[in-house]
Amino acid sequence: MVTTKGNPKKKLGDAAETRALAHLCQAGLVMVRRNYRVALGPHRPAGEVDLILRERDGTLVFVEVRQRANLRHGGAAASVTAAKRGRIVLAARHFLAPLASPPPCRFDVVAIDGEHLEWLKGAFDAG
Repeated sequence: MVTTKGNPKKKLGDAAETRALAHLCQAGLVMVRRNYRVALGPHRPAGEVDLILRERDGTLVFVEVRQRANLRHGGAAASVTAAKRGRIVLAARHFLAPLASPPPCRFDVVAIDGEHLEWLKGAFDAG
């Protein structure tokens, strides 16, 4: 089990998620869930969504938060690979499964490069 205590990378990730959440809430979105995880079994994570929020119009927004210190390796947005997107979509489908009538949904990315935060609405789709 990974905890924030003593794990600098986890602390940085949590801080980035908190910063992204504040930015999105300031824009009018409402938090539904944070760190929604789906596991295939013990110690076998299948997917995770960093933040799940709801727009004023009812759209459910699944948000991946990525942070990089600089743009040396393409930046934060470029680090959301096809495999990562697949794991996010899997977790989102799992989250939506019990809903009789799922709302409209969108996949966003909040990319933080250094101090610069960029909110990429509709960054990818489930297909």
